[in-house]
Amino acid sequence: MNAVPPPRRQLLGAGAAMLFAPPFIGASIVPIAAIAGSVAASGAHVAGPRLDIPLVRGRGDAPEDFLQARTGQGAPSRWQVLQAAPVNGNTLVQTAADPTDNRFPLAIYEKFSAADLDVSVRFKAVDGRVDRAGGIAIRLLDAGNYYVVRANALEDNVNFYHVRKGVRREIAGATVKVPSLVWHTLGLRAEGDRFAISFNGAVLFQATDRTFPGAGKIALWTKADSLTEFAGFSVTSPP
Repeated sequence: MNAVPPPRRQLLGAGAAMLFAPPFIGASIVPIAAIAGSVAASGAHVAGPRLDIPLVRGRGDAPEDFLQARTGQGAPSRWQVLQAAPVNGNTLVQTAADPTDNRFPLAIYEKFSAADLDVSVRFKAVDGRVDRAGGIAIRLLDAGNYYVVRANALEDNVNFYHVRKGVRREIAGATVKVPSLVWHTLGLRAEGDRFAISFNGAVLFQATDRTFPGAGKIALWTKADSLTEFAGFSVTSPP
C-alpha cells in the first residue's frame, strides 16, 4: 500500500520548462568582509520616500493592484490576501500547491516601477515538500525577464538570480539558516549594476550584473508548492 503523504499545514488566519544554468561567470561577488566599506563608499544613493505597499483584498480575496503571473510550467499562480493579524497585518500567500519543480508564481505590483531601489519584505515559510521558498523580483519586464533574490528554508540559503527569457541563472548566494514557521526579513538594494542582498537586517553579499539595467516592476515570488506568507512589503527609490 502506498504511503499517504502528511497533510499540508493550515495557514494561520486563513479561512514551460525552466532551464537551470551554472552561476554567471561574468558576475562579481564581493566577500562579506569587504561589504561594510563598499556600502559606505557607495553613498547610499537610494534615499527617497518609503512606500509601504498595501495588501488589500480584492475580488475573491485576490490582492488589489497586483498582477498574478507565473514563470515556467505547472498550475497558474493563485495569490490570496489573508485577514489582518494583530502583529503583521494582512498577509499575502500563494495557495496553489502544485509541486511542479520549475513553477515560479509571481505577484507583480502594478503601481510602481524603478531601476534603482531598496526593497524588503517579511516572510514566513509555512510548508512545501518540493520547495519552501520566498523571494522578491525587481526590474521585472514580464514573467520571463527579471532579477530575483530568494530565501529557501529547505536548502538553508539565500540566492540571487537573473531570469532571462524564462531561464534562471544564479549570480551569487550565501548559506544561512532559514527556519520554517519563523518570520524573516529579506532585502535587496539595486544601484546601477550593483546589488546588495540582506537577510534579517544583515548584508549577506553583494554582486554586480548588467543583464537588466533599466526600470521594471517589483514582485513577490515563490517556487513549486511553497506555502509562504508575506507581509511588510516596502520599497524606497530615489526622489
